[in-house]
Amino acid sequence: MADASFVRRLQGFGLTTANIFYHRPDYPGLLQSFLWQKEDLHPLYPELRKFLDFWTRELDGVLHSVVVAHSRLIKPAEFRAVKGEFRLQ
Repeated sequence: MADASFVRRLQGFGLTTANIFYHRPDYPGLLQSFLWQKEDLHPLYPELRKFLDFWTRELDGVLHSVVVAHSRLIKPAEFRAVKGEFRLQ
């Protein structure tokens, strides 16, 4: 049985990094940066959307902007089917 994380990667999940800029509640004129990283599905980004929804509901810092980068960890060119398996004991 394959690892759940590996199966998710085959389904298109990849490493997503979001640089979130927000206004500090105590100094609204200043921007603070928060770096968020998780495996997420491009282009819908359900995990990032959940996090940003939580942010706007629960945190005081008003969002300014979000810069997103995404990289699939398993790409079609890197995946090869094999005919056999060898185990060393």
